[in-house]
Amino acid sequence: MSAHTTTVAGVDVDTRHWIGGRRVASAETFTDISPIDQGVLGEIARGGATEAEAAVAAATEAFPAWAATSRAERARFLHAIADGVDRRREELAIVETNDNGALLRSHRRGVMPRVAHNLRFFADWLLELEHAPFDTRGHTNHVSWDPAGPCVLITPWNAPLMLATWKVAPALAAGNTVVLKPAEWSPLTASLLADIAAEAGLPPGVLNVVQGYGAEVGAPLVAHPDVRRVSFTGSVPTARTIAAAASANLTPHSLELGGKSPLLVFADADLDLAADLAVEQYDNAGQVCLAATRLLVEESVAEEFTRRFVEKASSLTQGDPRDEATSVGPNVHPRQVERIDGFVKRALAAGARAVVGGGPNTDLGGLHYRPTLLTDVAQDSEIVQEEVFGPVLTLQTFATEDEAVALANDTRFGLAATLATGDAARADRVAARLVAGTVWVNCFFVRDLRAPFGGSRQSGLGREGGTWSFDFYCDLKNTVTAPKGWNDHG
Repeated sequence: MSAHTTTVAGVDVDTRHWIGGRRVASAETFTDISPIDQGVLGEIARGGATEAEAAVAAATEAFPAWAATSRAERARFLHAIADGVDRRREELAIVETNDNGALLRSHRRGVMPRVAHNLRFFADWLLELEHAPFDTRGHTNHVSWDPAGPCVLITPWNAPLMLATWKVAPALAAGNTVVLKPAEWSPLTASLLADIAAEAGLPPGVLNVVQGYGAEVGAPLVAHPDVRRVSFTGSVPTARTIAAAASANLTPHSLELGGKSPLLVFADADLDLAADLAVEQYDNAGQVCLAATRLLVEESVAEEFTRRFVEKASSLTQGDPRDEATSVGPNVHPRQVERIDGFVKRALAAGARAVVGGGPNTDLGGLHYRPTLLTDVAQDSEIVQEEVFGPVLTLQTFATEDEAVALANDTRFGLAATLATGDAARADRVAARLVAGTVWVNCFFVRDLRAPFGGSRQSGLGREGGTWSFDFYCDLKNTVTAPKGWNDHG
């Protein structure tokens, strides 16, 4: 085994960068730990300005040939990569579970199939992408999507490979080359993706993977003048830094950021369904940007809703994410657990009451935080206004529909909202008034890649999905042709 390879649950993972079609080491490394037992998974190549420059140079060199590759051929490559994902689904699932602590059964049954679907969807959408020609005073307008150039894609740790391919697939399909910078807390499946892409025959430099910290390698990547698109999923403070750096070169950027989404429960709702939806927000130990962490419940049913919620929450099983019986695994990193606990402690000190949970699970130890529900919280309190990104929900009540909407919209975020009601007219009324990129009515986390995805306010900038992704990753061109004037040399 190479000194640059680590073995995770029997799967060998190269710990070096992937630049220009070859593995590249760095002088320094960083330690990747598992949330399951905080054991060391590997020493990962720690990139900086040198690796950033090399990766962008490789992507720039590969761009002309890849941009000139036919749509059908680019789609074939994406399907070949998806085939590789399908073949290695079990390996990818077990490595990612060890790396970020999410449930193995979810990775097997939902996440890794979605990874392959991301690749196949954008490959197929590319082949159908067109705008019908239209006439202007006898002149013909033809709209085209031209490849933009090298793209820097920066992805988070909560769903590493799924969110990486959500960006990589449309960027490559559009004819761009890519530098992928995975989160330093969960870098391993991005390295495996590079292997899979190479096995699929993707030309050198078309996909590059550079590992490391944002300040050291992310910063020079997003500020590079040869980069033509930047896509980032993560926190608002980091997004501000990225936006400033990209804007200096007028580099278009897409930002998918945090949320503090509401779940509105009206008295006419199916309360069992509403309680199920609420408990579902503990998925992935609460580390989901879309999670509806603010439960807003109509006063007349608040007591009964809370009773049902507590009953359902009590059936959750915390434990090892590799165990099929586990429903809530560990949080990703000691720093994240400290952050979550800090939010809860400050809320309790300010007068909040923990109806469920309220602290780390000391029976399990490690990085397990008890699913928590806090009541008696003020609308302007930190716990209501700021994203915790852990298994922590708050519950507030409302008396009228107007009050419910006002509470729901009263944060600086606008990523998503969930609505539980038995009244179709109310659902239409309230959904129209909610500030959110996605609204779910009597359901949660139903996602279709044909739909636009993104956030309002400080939850993001831009929309991706379907044609919206190609609008971002391409330079749109309109060619206008006169009806006459051709020279006939035939």
